[in-house]
Amino acid sequence: MPPAKKRTRTYDPARTRAAVLAQFGNVRQAVGALDERHLALPTRLGDWTVRDLIAHLALTVASVGRALEQDEPAKPGLAPLDYPSATAAHADAIAADAQDLAGANPDLGALCARTEEDLTRHLATAPHTRVLATRAGAMALTDYLVTRTVELVVHTDDLNAAVPGLEVPYDRQALAAATRLLADVLAARAPGGSTEVRIPPYAVVQCVEGPRHTRGTPPNVVETDPLTWLRLATGRLAWTDALEAAQVGASGERADLSGLLPLMT
Repeated sequence: MPPAKKRTRTYDPARTRAAVLAQFGNVRQAVGALDERHLALPTRLGDWTVRDLIAHLALTVASVGRALEQDEPAKPGLAPLDYPSATAAHADAIAADAQDLAGANPDLGALCARTEEDLTRHLATAPHTRVLATRAGAMALTDYLVTRTVELVVHTDDLNAAVPGLEVPYDRQALAAATRLLADVLAARAPGGSTEVRIPPYAVVQCVEGPRHTRGTPPNVVETDPLTWLRLATGRLAWTDALEAAQVGASGERADLSGLLPLMT
């Protein structure tokens, strides 16, 4: 019997829009509590400061409005599962844009407020079927917004890690969408049914070639929480370090995912 064809996950357009707005709103509120000392702190993102990181978060959602203002491509050419691979080629340009925006906007609170207002206005009328011309390729609006949840949640985690005592909350739907997308990327890159990856309460995927599990307890199981999964998938946390810290459980001879991670950097 041929292996089952993997289905592409679909995302609710209204919930995805609400998730992006909610998570960026959480960031905007947190920015108001930061002073110049906080903004000058280093982050785990190379030479980026907290100021640069916040500017990048603003760009992350401002890109939606910019794309909606451009001519619509004939059809999408990039799927959400392709997005993590497509971003690497633009890393230098993305970093330069963030640092330029940070330098040009000393009042980051005002920048985030304007960005949130613009995003709300654009999403109020844009049909979910609208195709966007993005830096990585043409994408349907809802698909692109799913990638924004990954950027927002992962970089919110970077922000929390950089500023002692800061606890920017994670919107549940944004965290769910980001977790599911990167879990599906893993399943697409390592197709198979021998290993079950569990990220409760949001995702369960099967991956890795080998004997297919059909019922009962799978012989190879990986389980972790959503934030740990996102850190592993984006290179913020090494597989061996997560195992040693008991942040991930892995049982079975095909439960070592170290050779498959990270999925994006």
